[in-house]
Amino acid sequence: MSTLLEIKSSVLRQVQVCPSFRRKTEQEPASTSADLQEPATGAWKPGDGVEFFAHMRLILKKGEGRQGLPCPEWWWMQALRAPRPSPMHPSQVLLRSGSPAPAEPVDSNRGLRALTQEEVEMLYEEALYTVLHRAGTMSPDQVDDEEVLLAYLQQVFGTNPEQHAEAIERVKKAKAPTYALKVSVMRAKNLLAKDPNGFSDPYCMLGILPASGTPREQSGQKEQRFSFRKGSKRSGPLPAKCIQVTEVKSSTLNPVWKEHFLFEIEDVSTDQLHLDIWDHDDDVSLAEACRKLNEVIGLKGMSRYFKQIVKSARANGTAGPTEDHTDDFLGCLNIPVREVPVAGADRWFKLEPRSSASRVQGDCHLVLRLITTQRDTIMSQRGRFGFLSYLLLLSRVLRFEHRVEEPNSSSWHGELSGPGTTILCLHGAQSNLSPLQLAVLHWQVSSRHHQTRTLDYGYLLGLLEDMQAHWEEAPLLPQEQEESLADSFSAFSEFGLRLLRQLRDYFPATNSTAVYRLELLLKCLDKLQLFQPSFEICPFETELNMDIAAALKRGNREWYDRLLSAKSPRELPGPQRLAGLVELADVIYEDLQACYGIYASLFHGILKVDFFTLTFRQLERLVAEEAWVLTEELSPKMTLQVASGLFELYLTLADIQHFWSYIPGRDSRSLALAGIHTPFLPAVKLWLQVLRDQSKWRLQGAVDVDTLEPVDASSRHSSSAATASLCFSHIQELWVRLAWPDPAQAQGLGTQLSQDLCEAALFYTELLRKKVDAQPGAAGEAVSEPLCVVLNNVELLRRASGQALRGLAWPEGTLGLEGVLPRPLLSCIQALEEDLHREAHTVTAHLTSKMVADIRKYVQHISLSPDSIQNDEAVAPLMKYLDEKLALLNASLVKENLSRVLEALWELLLQAILQALGANSDVSADFYGRFHFTLEALVSFFHAEGQGLPLESLRDGSYKRLEEELRLHKCSTRECIEQFYLDKLKQRSLEQNRFGRLSVRCHYEAAEQRLAVEVLHAADLLPLDANGLSDPFVIVELGPPHLFPLVRSQRTQVKARTLHPVFDELFHFSVPAEACRHRGACVLFTVMDHDWLSTNDFAGEAALSLGSVSGIARPQVGVGSRAGQPITLHLRRPRAQVRSALRMLEGRTNKEAQEFVKKLKELEKCMEADP
Repeated sequence: MSTLLEIKSSVLRQVQVCPSFRRKTEQEPASTSADLQEPATGAWKPGDGVEFFAHMRLILKKGEGRQGLPCPEWWWMQALRAPRPSPMHPSQVLLRSGSPAPAEPVDSNRGLRALTQEEVEMLYEEALYTVLHRAGTMSPDQVDDEEVLLAYLQQVFGTNPEQHAEAIERVKKAKAPTYALKVSVMRAKNLLAKDPNGFSDPYCMLGILPASGTPREQSGQKEQRFSFRKGSKRSGPLPAKCIQVTEVKSSTLNPVWKEHFLFEIEDVSTDQLHLDIWDHDDDVSLAEACRKLNEVIGLKGMSRYFKQIVKSARANGTAGPTEDHTDDFLGCLNIPVREVPVAGADRWFKLEPRSSASRVQGDCHLVLRLITTQRDTIMSQRGRFGFLSYLLLLSRVLRFEHRVEEPNSSSWHGELSGPGTTILCLHGAQSNLSPLQLAVLHWQVSSRHHQTRTLDYGYLLGLLEDMQAHWEEAPLLPQEQEESLADSFSAFSEFGLRLLRQLRDYFPATNSTAVYRLELLLKCLDKLQLFQPSFEICPFETELNMDIAAALKRGNREWYDRLLSAKSPRELPGPQRLAGLVELADVIYEDLQACYGIYASLFHGILKVDFFTLTFRQLERLVAEEAWVLTEELSPKMTLQVASGLFELYLTLADIQHFWSYIPGRDSRSLALAGIHTPFLPAVKLWLQVLRDQSKWRLQGAVDVDTLEPVDASSRHSSSAATASLCFSHIQELWVRLAWPDPAQAQGLGTQLSQDLCEAALFYTELLRKKVDAQPGAAGEAVSEPLCVVLNNVELLRRASGQALRGLAWPEGTLGLEGVLPRPLLSCIQALEEDLHREAHTVTAHLTSKMVADIRKYVQHISLSPDSIQNDEAVAPLMKYLDEKLALLNASLVKENLSRVLEALWELLLQAILQALGANSDVSADFYGRFHFTLEALVSFFHAEGQGLPLESLRDGSYKRLEEELRLHKCSTRECIEQFYLDKLKQRSLEQNRFGRLSVRCHYEAAEQRLAVEVLHAADLLPLDANGLSDPFVIVELGPPHLFPLVRSQRTQVKARTLHPVFDELFHFSVPAEACRHRGACVLFTVMDHDWLSTNDFAGEAALSLGSVSGIARPQVGVGSRAGQPITLHLRRPRAQVRSALRMLEGRTNKEAQEFVKKLKELEKCMEADP
């Protein structure tokens, strides 16, 4: 019993609505067992099917990566957030490598024009001149060591020391450049309010304090600062050209000027910029006065006019009574020219007071650049200084920095060394190049250089973004420079289009680094389109995205043509081209998958180009043309080898066709692959026939090598069952991959395939049965290990085949319900389930048959045990035997099979006990009590507290019969007789309307002490004669006999040829009321069919309890007993428990039992006599 506590019950219910596959194969000559043993051979060699299924597994593995596509929109959002080039896609199927991207094509002729020796020498001179005459303050990241800068230039231009020294001497002898300071007065903020309205009317006056002046003079008491509005002690008058003034901005404390000035610098080391901010109050504008001042010629005139300005100013910013219209001081700035950074200054400066007594506040935003206006170099003299010289110098430096020995040149971001950056900054500042011009120059040089030596696209994109930022703020370029920029755009876009034509070569989807480079290239091309509306000279003849789409289409066609010529040249015969076309279709599918998962999001998100749609339409049309032509050529030459190739080709073409559903907004234009399944139908049918034959060969080979031992410790089936399960799984997966689109054809293919699978499953079970029959059994072995393995194999086969068959569902057209199996397939499933259950029960019976003798022996031991020993001692040997055998079975069987064996053993035990009871008659009541104890002990044992068989199944069927016989054996003869009639009364509500109905009326006449029974009529009787009718009559009797010993039975007249007889006959029985109230007292109606030439036929019977009859029943008895009311009784036939009581009485030898049985037999003879 302990063993069963570890077992969980499993009840299997079957639906038997379809003819058995086993019976059907027995009826068909073509499907005999002999044919099953010798499957037909085909294109594949017979062998054991291993090679065929290995090839099929490759087909299925190919389709595993095609079950679903990644969402390009989701991937694109992830890619935008990715700061690094890897990984950019969640699917590792596509992006498998982070190795360097393939090298892009470069051409030295696409760079800038090579310089002549003279031009190189002039550029060298220009660079040296820039370094030797540098001015301004170096930033911390710049190089201020002149020797380092000169040595760097020597390396860049590749000169020897002598040439380098000579060049330096020539440059030093040249005249020094003329410097100028570019000042942009942008705005001021938080100025003091000088007017009554709470605002001021600020303007700026600015100029250069030359080296001859003293910017600051110390007084005895207070520090004084120079002011244009206040007299200052200077050695000479202020030059007129050094003073400039801005416009007055009325009523504001945060004025915006954005005015630009240029001041000539005499001495960079000592001159300084001075700026005053004033609140305008004079009737005569000071700006007008300053403009007149700048018109004065000669020192005397300037001095006289400057005195007039000073006279109108207030001392220390305070006004007297007569000075109501003088300007108020708001702040000043003094900036030494030598402190201006080389790259210029663009920042806020805090305003300063003129003296410690002045009160000022606020800041002023200035943009300062120190430039040269005259240079004593050959390039300057020839007018090539500035934009052109910077372009040539930058190109030279870039080529030098981007050395050939750079290990991974394509990832170079254009980072220049400290000396290179410093020299370019000096030259750009001295050349007076604007930030926009510098950005344009860096783009032109770098984009051209990229076409000769690959750069990082992120660096180029940064240059375009920098140029775009300055483009929006600065005025347009001169026409010559704009034309040069337009040429660079055209050259770069042409280079990019050439790369996109060979997209798959230079940016493979399997390389994350290459895909990231493609993303940056597309962003660069997108930036070029942003500049197009700003050009007066358009660099593009058409919209760039149209050129990109055309390049992609051309690249697709070139790629396909190369692929076709390599895989499936048209000059080869059809059968030889077929294998190549399969490979070509596989490559096209992988390419479309990459287009959808990788490229589509990039092109659509950046350039709004629908790359996937144009690629799919183009490639789908091209491969469809090849497939149509090849299938037409091969159809008349159909062989099994050709069919196999066409089958594989169709699977890939169907996968390609599925991409159509991923195209947004697809129009009604039909696909080139639409209807492509039609020419492939004969090949698919032929291939499925090969599959059927190879499946049987594979199963036979697996059974031949099977040792009928578990595969491993965790499994209870053998190797052949695992092989069969895998084969069926592959067949089901293959059907899903096939997904035949035509519903009618799919039904034919699916029906045939399901039948083939069912036949293969039954073929496998026959092979197993023969295998186990051929094995010698161990002597005395009650539990056969091979049989257990076979039983487990059948169960595994049942589950695997059922799952595979359910996976073979096909569409049933518009009327088919989703999720509902087609009727033919459902019939196959039910039939195979029935056959496999029958096979499992056969093996189970074979397994348990070895235990029958032992079980009978132990049951006989119980029956022969003397009354002196206890019941548990008598049952113990049987329980011990069962516990040992079930422990072995539990270790060898899966739970479903263990339940089957338990049910079979339970039935064997019940039959053995019934036989023991039948073999022992006229024994004591203790004998039956012991078997009753045994029965209950076995119920507890097999139930195992809910872990074994359920109580409902244990206490059904033979158990009820056995339990009834044991109960009856313990009863006396009269109790058995009463039970006979009680059983008849219990049958009253069963099987209603099956045998017809009988209407009667009964009541008890107390005065006469007699029972009145009126038989009224019957309806819907069984037709028992050949004419479809009956000749019914009714026998009425009271029982049990010992309660009514003097009462004889009575009968009605025969009603000829009717199923609805009307009798209307009244019968009286003289019986006491007390006898009628006894338990089991009843009136029994037996309807017979009268036959003249043979014995009467039994039509049915019904019993009515006398306790419910009017006049006998107590007042609380229900309405059915009221006098005058007819009662309808449903006729039935005696059930097993009724006959069991009769058999029990037949086995007893006492006089009362024998007389009761004899009386029943006499009554039967009377029934047979004529009425």
